[in-house]
Amino acid sequence: MSTFDIIPDIHGQSAKLDAALAGLGWRPKGHGWTHPDPDRQIVFLGDFIDRGPDNRAVVRTVRRLIDSGRAQAIMGNHELNALHFHARHPDDGRPLRWHSEKNIRQHRTFLDQFPLGDPETHEVLDWMRGLPLFLETDGFRAVHASWSDDAIARLKDLTGDGVLSEDQLIRAAGRVTSDEIFELVEQITKGPESRLPEGVFFTDKDGTERHSVRLQWWNGSARTWREIAISVPHPQDLPDQPLPRAVVAQTYPADARPVFFGHYWLSGAPVLQAANALCLDYSAGRDGPLVSYQISDPATPLSMDNIRVHPAVG
Repeated sequence: MSTFDIIPDIHGQSAKLDAALAGLGWRPKGHGWTHPDPDRQIVFLGDFIDRGPDNRAVVRTVRRLIDSGRAQAIMGNHELNALHFHARHPDDGRPLRWHSEKNIRQHRTFLDQFPLGDPETHEVLDWMRGLPLFLETDGFRAVHASWSDDAIARLKDLTGDGVLSEDQLIRAAGRVTSDEIFELVEQITKGPESRLPEGVFFTDKDGTERHSVRLQWWNGSARTWREIAISVPHPQDLPDQPLPRAVVAQTYPADARPVFFGHYWLSGAPVLQAANALCLDYSAGRDGPLVSYQISDPATPLSMDNIRVHPAVG
């Protein structure tokens, strides 16, 4: 098995990406990058765009590494959002993702370099459209936000290789209620949620009352709502009572091959989420460092020794 550098959410931070590649032994060559180890590979976990100042440079670097056969990449929710933002429904001509003030603000740094309708924008979006939603090798798995065996198996049935067709991309925008493609893609790119018991809710950081929680799908040892919930400001707001079987069934099996993911904007010192699950997103899109993992022997358990924290340069 080749040695892989797993690199998560870059969010337009080209200086951080360049510093991370250099720290991992990659060197600029011509218009791309090379490594002294001819078999060295990179897996990018999506979310190349938005937030940071140089979307174009990040996309260019990632594409050149892929084109040279030195990298693979999967789609993040920001690539999916971009595809929907710049496309219109064939039936009514309205954007698949609303051009609201919130959505424009989130997408602003991409729009500054890739305006609506520009030919270069269309070309980059065409590239994004070909990104798969997941990657599976003999040694490990990679997904942007959540790996569910059932969801991945169903997406394989529907897509073959995890790449959405034009019709499936439209359905993934969620314009039709209870669309299977929308539900599957939401889970894979944004993470699973579950409805809380009747009458139970919590207040999020913005003061909004929430009756559903995002799940720590990697936490197979969780037995209560407090233990499995993530992004709840005050976990004591949740009941300390056993989880339904349907929720427990969504957790990642302890005997499954290692899975790498991003998406969750973690902070502090990196930790293993489980013996076989690792989130590498430590908020590089804002002021955090880019964090990567080096894997070469799939038989070796995940180890803190293989995590690399790269300088949080601006």
